[in-house]
Amino acid sequence: MKTDLRPLLELFLLLPLALIAAEARKPNILLIVGDDIGYGDLSSYGGKDVATPHLDAIAAAGMRFTSGYVMAPVCGPSRVAILSGRYPSQILPYTGNPAHGSDVGLPREHRLISDLLKTAGYRTGALGKWHLGEKSGFEPQARGFDSFYGFLGGMHDYYKAEDKQWGPILRDREPGELKQYLTFALAEEAAAFIRKKDPQPFFLYLAFNANHTPLQAPEEFLAKTAHLPTPMRQKNAAMTLALDEAVGRVMQSLRESGQEENTLVVFISDNGAALIKGSAENGGSNAPLRGSKIECWEGGIRIPFFIQWKSHLPAAQVSDEPVCSLDLLPTLLAAAEATVPADQKVDGHDLLPWLSQKNAVPARGILYWKLYDNNFAIREGDMKFVHVGKTSGLFNVRKDPSETNDLAEAHPILAHQLEAKWKEWNKLTLAKK
Repeated sequence: MKTDLRPLLELFLLLPLALIAAEARKPNILLIVGDDIGYGDLSSYGGKDVATPHLDAIAAAGMRFTSGYVMAPVCGPSRVAILSGRYPSQILPYTGNPAHGSDVGLPREHRLISDLLKTAGYRTGALGKWHLGEKSGFEPQARGFDSFYGFLGGMHDYYKAEDKQWGPILRDREPGELKQYLTFALAEEAAAFIRKKDPQPFFLYLAFNANHTPLQAPEEFLAKTAHLPTPMRQKNAAMTLALDEAVGRVMQSLRESGQEENTLVVFISDNGAALIKGSAENGGSNAPLRGSKIECWEGGIRIPFFIQWKSHLPAAQVSDEPVCSLDLLPTLLAAAEATVPADQKVDGHDLLPWLSQKNAVPARGILYWKLYDNNFAIREGDMKFVHVGKTSGLFNVRKDPSETNDLAEAHPILAHQLEAKWKEWNKLTLAKK
């Protein structure tokens, strides 16, 4: 009696192909965004009030940027740059944040990283704060996300599913539940998304609303910050502790599911801490930087920003080269072995060759910021010209990140040149609208 060995032979031949396919699987991408987290709020950036070991561990496992920027000092436009790779003032039909309940949002013709990664074969999910438009056509499911749990506006109560001022927690397009502190609910949703068995790689946009107002934190974390000088600072620091704990739970789900090594993880804040009364003041710390959220001083736009990809990028790296949120879209697409469509403009750089130590840091050129016509900045090389309200100045922000030594009087021509370059860029911006 002869034994038919063909099925075993076919299986033997297919096994190496399966192993190669598994080995070559595209990386998962986890993009974590904090809300109003100041430069001095995390212990990895010199914060002394509380320890943030889980966030610090991500920074230590990859590259931590000490000159990492977002492209607007307020939430909504900053998120536009994070997800689109475009200067927000160039593509938004409004200035500042979209008003709650309004009809405006990021125009649909601008494709987000979620659109492009979904096309590249990724399973996509969005959690937390959206703030890119609330009406139909602007919501996450219309922008390349398969699933959504969170809220569409600019802020939300941390304990109530229905916020009377800002609307409901949503699951996809329907009202959703909130059974625990929102920061932890988002972490639980993220862990469930990560643990889902699926042959597709995932892109998860985890946009916490901590540490944005309202200042609410669980009692167990408030008890750990009672030594701090003011109630506002105590609440903010307690929210930071809870955020760090939540990130730790998410990272644990990556490790337990065996996916951490091949998951590219990014953490970035959407802007600096809010320190001005009437601007959702949250008691955070931008130390040692000058200014606050809503201002184009360094404290409004230079933020905690770090990235790890354990299977590809070296650990324990720190860089003072200027990088920004515009760089995320081209960098993440490159990691996913996808390309920016030829008809899509991107204002940032692919950082991957530099991060993997294959190439030098890409030539940065000029960075521009604009919130209003009297609130703007430009950085070229180490020099920054900034105008906020009735105050302006020229600073070497590599040597003087605190913007304490105004060089405009000593170098008036350079100050004038940088201001003129910003004005020319702003004319082009206005002409495109």
